[in-house]
Amino acid sequence: MTNTTQPGTALITGASSGIGAIYADRLARRGYDLVLVARNRERLETLAQRLTDETGRSVEIVTADLGAEADVHRIETLLRTDASITTLVNNAGVGAVAPLLASDVDKMQSMIELNVVALTRLTYAAVPGMVERGTGTIINIASVVAISPELLNGVYGASKAFVLALTRSLKHELADKGVRVQAVLPGATRTEFWDVAGQPADNLPQDWVMSADDMVDAALAGLDQGEVFTVPSLPDVADWNAYESARTALFPNLSRSAPAARFGVGA
Repeated sequence: MTNTTQPGTALITGASSGIGAIYADRLARRGYDLVLVARNRERLETLAQRLTDETGRSVEIVTADLGAEADVHRIETLLRTDASITTLVNNAGVGAVAPLLASDVDKMQSMIELNVVALTRLTYAAVPGMVERGTGTIINIASVVAISPELLNGVYGASKAFVLALTRSLKHELADKGVRVQAVLPGATRTEFWDVAGQPADNLPQDWVMSADDMVDAALAGLDQGEVFTVPSLPDVADWNAYESARTALFPNLSRSAPAARFGVGA
C-alpha cells in the first residue's frame, strides 16, 4: 500500500470526525484522493479543505445518512460507477452501552441498518469492480466486542460479529482475485462514540482507552503487514492465531450425520 505510486481514491464512510477523519488524513498523506461520506456537511467541508491544503490531494465530499435507504443507494451507485475508487473504508457505525433489556428496540433496529445493512450493501457495490480490475482494498471497522459481546450492548456486539464474519467470508472468496480485506477490531477508542452511546470515555479505566490516532496508525500498520484481522492493542499476534486455529479445528465435526455420542441419542 505504501509503495503504490498511484493508489487511487479511498472512499471513507463516517469521515467527518474521529476514526474516519483520521483515516482520511493518513490515506491522503499516502497519496490517495478521497471521497468523504458523512452526515455533517460543515465538518466534511472543514476537513476537506485542510487535507487539500496540506496534501494537495483531491477531496470530494458527499453528505449522506447511511441509516437512510436512499442515501445508501446513492453511495452504492458511486462505488459501482467510479473506477478510480480502489479502497473502501467501512467506518460509519453507531454503538450502545445499555444492557439489551434496557434498550429501545427501534434504536437497535436502526443500529443494525447502519452497522450491518449499509456496510453490506456498500461492500457488495464496491467488490465486483475491484475484482474486475484485479485490485482493491476493503477495510471494515469492527470491534473487540465482535468476539467479546459481553462487554457492551448485545446487539452492538452482534452487529460487529457480523462485520467480522463477513470479512472472513470475503477473505475466503477473494483470496485469488487481487482484492485485500481487513477487519479492524479496536478496543475502547477515544472518540465521540462514547458520548453518543451515553458513556463518556473519561469514565472508563484510562488504561483501556487508546487515542484514535494511535488506533488508526496501528490498523494501517497491520494492513501493511498483511493482517486480515487487526486488534490494535493485542501485544502478540500469536494469541489471535491461536484463537483462529481453535476455531478452525472445530470444522470437521460441525456437521455430521449423527449426534455426538455424548448426547446419548440416535442409533
